Amino acid sequence: MKAVRLIEIGQPLQMQDVPLPSVGDRDVLVRIRAAGICHSDVHYRNGTSPVGPLPQTLGHEIAGVVEEVGSQVNRIKSGDRVCLHYLVTCGDCIYCSRGNEQFCVEGMMLGKHCDGGYAEYIAVPARGVVPLPDEIPFEHGAVLMCASSTSFHALLKARLRSGETVAVFGVGGLGMSAIQLARALGALDVYAVDINGDKLKLAEKYGAIPVNAAEVDPASEIQRLTGGRGIDVTLELIGLPQTMRQAVQSLGVLGRAVLVGITDEPFEIYSYLELLGKEGEVIGCSDHLLQELPLLIELARRGTLDLSNVVTRTVPLDADAINEVLDALEQFGGDARTVIIP
Repeated sequence: MKAVRLIEIGQPLQMQDVPLPSVGDRDVLVRIRAAGICHSDVHYRNGTSPVGPLPQTLGHEIAGVVEEVGSQVNRIKSGDRVCLHYLVTCGDCIYCSRGNEQFCVEGMMLGKHCDGGYAEYIAVPARGVVPLPDEIPFEHGAVLMCASSTSFHALLKARLRSGETVAVFGVGGLGMSAIQLARALGALDVYAVDINGDKLKLAEKYGAIPVNAAEVDPASEIQRLTGGRGIDVTLELIGLPQTMRQAVQSLGVLGRAVLVGITDEPFEIYSYLELLGKEGEVIGCSDHLLQELPLLIELARRGTLDLSNVVTRTVPLDADAINEVLDALEQFGGDARTVIIP
């Protein structure tokens, strides 16, 4: 089968012919119908976040159709429409038993530690396969598996309560989902912070208040717009020290800043003025949980979470096309979400 793979850190991905993956007793073979291109894949390609072993098929946002099931798989059958939880876990360790499988002692991530979705087929353990309703297109199902689910997990980590305010820093694929999910969870006002005017216009259509960081200091502008009260919950989805600092500076009393974006650089906090004096919190957010996915998918099925304007482009399973998308994302440009259609 065809697969677009990372051969060497810092170099463009390459197309390779690889064997069809084998199916174990508790596995399923999925024909990939859609695979999202995530900003994290940029970090894997350039080495900011470790990947291994190489060569590696990237891609962790995956939806498709079950082609074959293992002898001990009963819940899933051939022909089912599915999307894939990107964490492959043991299910038995202390972290899995507590529902925090992202810290599984034997855990692997599709497209990072084992082959992922930039391919025609993938074999995965059945426990991580989630039904995809007919109402949800494959490309939306793929994006739900990272862009939407990571935003959902971040809002749950933030302990967002009805009537609170939210500011989303970075309104790409994750941010557009975060805006809608925050409103679904009862946020009174949602502010969208970005330097891309087109993305801000789309965020405004989803009910967000736009803040153009290319024109104003977003933290100062948010404090002005809120009458100095600041924000209850900020989500940093970009991965830059500057925007992480702005997310903290935008908080009000008892505010919580959730950091999702990946960077290998530190950022500074004025501990008394920005945290201690208002009992603010900075919360790290890693991945998402399998148990969160059914509700997220149901929100998408009902149209509460609308991804029709989030998936803005599709490309074929072609190394040049995929590298072009990754190059744009590396410069913090590109579309809200691009999805590969093999």
